[in-house]
Amino acid sequence: QVQLVESGGGSVQAAGSLRLPCAASPYMPNYQCMGWFRQAPGKGRQGVATIHSVGTKTYADSVKGRLTISTDNAKNTLYLQMYNLKPEDTGMYYCAADFFSAYCGLVDPPYSSWGRGTQVTVSS
Repeated sequence: QVQLVESGGGSVQAAGSLRLPCAASPYMPNYQCMGWFRQAPGKGRQGVATIHSVGTKTYADSVKGRLTISTDNAKNTLYLQMYNLKPEDTGMYYCAADFFSAYCGLVDPPYSSWGRGTQVTVSS
């Protein structure tokens, strides 16, 4: 079974940038969809961005133009590049993968593999 490990989180000031890698081990199998979700304090987990195996990307309205999802299959890694961060971007960021469903949206299920998360804190 694939394991997903996020990293790259931290504390930044508003308008700052971060890049979150999500490493798949032992390798990144043929996924249908991979995505990033975040959970703010006291709130439910929400989809931020997804990428289908054919390359189609989906973003939450609140992050369009600021966050970019990408994969490097040679490195078995999913990325979330974040620019112009806002305090409302604060939360625990999780990467997820699905290997079977044709769905590749911002709502879970059907994501079957999850990382443990990396914390992002944006101060004003």
